Amino acid sequence: MDLARTPPPPYVAVIFSSLRTEGDAGYADMADRMAQLAARQPGYLGAESARDAQGFGITVSYWTDAAAVAAWRGHLDHLAAQTLGRERWYARYAVRVAQVSRAWDWEAVGTS
Repeated sequence: MDLARTPPPPYVAVIFSSLRTEGDAGYADMADRMAQLAARQPGYLGAESARDAQGFGITVSYWTDAAAVAAWRGHLDHLAAQTLGRERWYARYAVRVAQVSRAWDWEAVGTS
């Protein structure tokens, strides 16, 4: 996985922290589907995601503005996935939305 390539700020970050339930129960397929669908939404800038062996994960998605975030949150397929998430895949989650006002990156020479 690579880091998301975002434009100069300002933009919005949606931080989704979660604790998974045991087993897959279709989670991987739905996660892939939602990632592909999100990438096609107006205002989507990219995402980064990580999960540990105990089921704790963080996904940060980046959006041009709050309107793009609201549209994604209310997308019918995403709403259905959210319902399944509460019913099957998550023991707990938290969503935090933040305005990115500063950003910078660094990369060691020869790593790309």
